[in-house]
Amino acid sequence: MRERIEQLTENLSQTIVGKNEAIRLILVSMLSGGHALLEDVPGVGKTLLAKSLARSINGEFRRVQCTPDLLPTDITGTNIFKQGNQEFEFLPGPVFANVLLVDEINRATPRTQSALLEVMEEQQVTVDGVARAVPKPFFAIATQNPIEYQGTFPLPEAQMDRFALCFSLGYPTEAEELQMLQKQQQGIKFNELQPCLSLEDALELQRLASQVKVTTELQQYILRLVRASREDDEITLGVSPRGTVTLQRATQAFAFLEGRDHAIPDDVKTVAPHVLTHRLIPAGGRQAKTIVERLLRSVPVEN
Repeated sequence: MRERIEQLTENLSQTIVGKNEAIRLILVSMLSGGHALLEDVPGVGKTLLAKSLARSINGEFRRVQCTPDLLPTDITGTNIFKQGNQEFEFLPGPVFANVLLVDEINRATPRTQSALLEVMEEQQVTVDGVARAVPKPFFAIATQNPIEYQGTFPLPEAQMDRFALCFSLGYPTEAEELQMLQKQQQGIKFNELQPCLSLEDALELQRLASQVKVTTELQQYILRLVRASREDDEITLGVSPRGTVTLQRATQAFAFLEGRDHAIPDDVKTVAPHVLTHRLIPAGGRQAKTIVERLLRSVPVEN
């Protein structure tokens, strides 16, 4: 499977120029069985990254553009009455895909945002009392603009906690942006991207990532980190138990991408800022990112 991972990374690099760290983090999110939240300005390639991932695993891609008038059934699907047979027929919503892009999620109302909670956690939606499973694998990528707040509805803590990782792509360097222009001039298009994995391969990669060994000593280090966040005077709300489990799964996925069958402390330190920062509520206007960096420096690896 090491060769499959390299193929997947190379495939994504064909369309996403110079974003190797972002590619790795999006793969960590998917292989850990979680979902990703991208906080970034428009036009840096978030949609292209999601579409390229779906095409690379030969999966179904759907996109939802969130607006204040978007209804929960616009996401989950709804029952429609058919005059011909006098019966209701279920019309699936965009969540019935392998890769779902929820664009500008904070522009949807809280009621619509909550419609995503069940499918992100349970891999199913319930419409009119009937539960329907979404395809496997199911991976949601949500985006929100960290600058534009007018007309938005901030995500509640319960929903933020559903995202395994939160990160940004950022602007490309001058050399990377020049490479983008050259690729565009050469006519290299997204539609030419070919699948390099099957959906079964993607599920197998998730299974293998979950089997990466995490020693008791490393688990205790993870626990010291999250418990320190709950006891810190600069934090109003610390990391939840769900965040603890997610940190271990992300650590396993990162170690797996590195080609190891066991995790090490550096794996935890690499993924921790992206797993923990969006789960914290700092006190007194402090920055969550700065607090997580301090915890990583102060919490010892060995007790």
